[in-house]
Amino acid sequence: MADAAVSGLPWQKTDDHIRLAVRLTPSGGRDAVDGIEADANGDTRLKMRVSAVPEKGKANKAMIAALAKMLGVSKSSVELLSGDTARQKILRIDGDPEDIVQRLEALVQDRPA
Repeated sequence: MADAAVSGLPWQKTDDHIRLAVRLTPSGGRDAVDGIEADANGDTRLKMRVSAVPEKGKANKAMIAALAKMLGVSKSSVELLSGDTARQKILRIDGDPEDIVQRLEALVQDRPA
């Protein structure tokens, strides 16, 4: 798989983890991935929503728990690197990068960009 900057995907593979750009919508009614979106600069992010409210880190915790479950990794494998109080977030997901990318691709397949 090509580098995220080249491929237009919101993830970047390294030797032992994935860096994932996410746009989170709290109070979204349910926990779900809604595809990939590009901003005005052409940067792409995984669109995700959670039912949790954005107070005291509840939405971030719900995002981590939901994403970990969807990807089949432990919650401790998903770390919020930046965007604690913003909608735009950067996550680190530890594990086999090839496996994680396959699962991410399956999550966004057949969803609008």
